Amino acid sequence: MRLLVLVRHGQTDWNIEGRFQGRRDIPLNSRGVLQAEAASGALRSLRFGSIWSSPLARALQTAQTLAAPHEIEVSIQTDLTEICHGEWEGLSNTVVAEIWPEILAEWHASPQTVTMPGGESLEDVSARSVRAIERIFTASPEGNILVVAHDAVLKVLICHLLDAPISSFWRFRLENGSITMFDVEKSIPCLCVCGDTCHLGCGFDRTIQGGL
Repeated sequence: MRLLVLVRHGQTDWNIEGRFQGRRDIPLNSRGVLQAEAASGALRSLRFGSIWSSPLARALQTAQTLAAPHEIEVSIQTDLTEICHGEWEGLSNTVVAEIWPEILAEWHASPQTVTMPGGESLEDVSARSVRAIERIFTASPEGNILVVAHDAVLKVLICHLLDAPISSFWRFRLENGSITMFDVEKSIPCLCVCGDTCHLGCGFDRTIQGGL
């Protein structure tokens, strides 16, 4: 078995506040640091050939915490950066609902049809995320691979690996600090674990900040 492990970054203050983060470089909060440490403990027994991250601080901080026990340097993939929410970035879900009610409703009903005002569509995110994962596989021909990124990026990658349409986006729940695993030893990836948070225990909030 050869594993591709996908980890969503730990929590930020903007996750708690329900703000669209996108490409804003928001660091982990104290809970996010603990989530990263818990995920690190859960993955400590695995051996990784390489560890990759989005360049944004919340992902890179998480990746560096995960990498520490393995003494592996984290490699950056810019194409793993979170979806650009454009004009929504920094705004709360409530404010976005007041200004762009129809677009927000469409985002939750048919995400594959939406291009964020001044930002990206899921097709845009999928194209660059798939390019990133292909580069990662080329650079890492052997060993388990760990990728730390963001909600939208990881969801479109899961859709790609499962050969599922992007319209399946909301069918996956990936909380902060969650772990997803694919067996990629054979030509068809096999989903082993999706959005696991057992390592976080009952002491962690489980509020879903879907797509923020």
